[in-house]
Amino acid sequence: MDAALASLILRQDDLSNPQTQELVRLHLAGMADNSPPGHCFALDDSGLKAPGVTLWSAWRGERIAAIGALKALDGDAGEIKSMRTHPDHLRQGAGAAILDEIIAEARRRGYRRLSLETGSGEAFDAALAMYRARGFKFGGAFSDYVASAFNQFMHLDL
Repeated sequence: MDAALASLILRQDDLSNPQTQELVRLHLAGMADNSPPGHCFALDDSGLKAPGVTLWSAWRGERIAAIGALKALDGDAGEIKSMRTHPDHLRQGAGAAILDEIIAEARRRGYRRLSLETGSGEAFDAALAMYRARGFKFGGAFSDYVASAFNQFMHLDL
């Protein structure tokens, strides 16, 4: 195992740590900066604390490396939300470790499908590559989302 991955500690997060709160704020700002008005669906603190949403954080020592959440949808499906790697930890496996934990938890819960909504453009390319590497495929809108020229949807059949 890579030393960078071996040093990661993943845990469920309740947003009580200021580093987690700051990474959520960074995520919200990044999504707003890279999305047209009305096309940013990122969860804020209250959304991440809502029933049916589980948030994980990855830590390297005392520093947060990444976050990601799983939102329960109707039936036997889940949605990936709030995936963000801290800029100091990009391309070191922290985001992938969070994604792998979310996929594993969705399987433990018996979900048949895991979906996500994301944007288009260069700011989203690294995340899209990570999702494709885990088997996610592009598909139609789900839940309450409406397709647009900006957003795109990916699904993983479990």
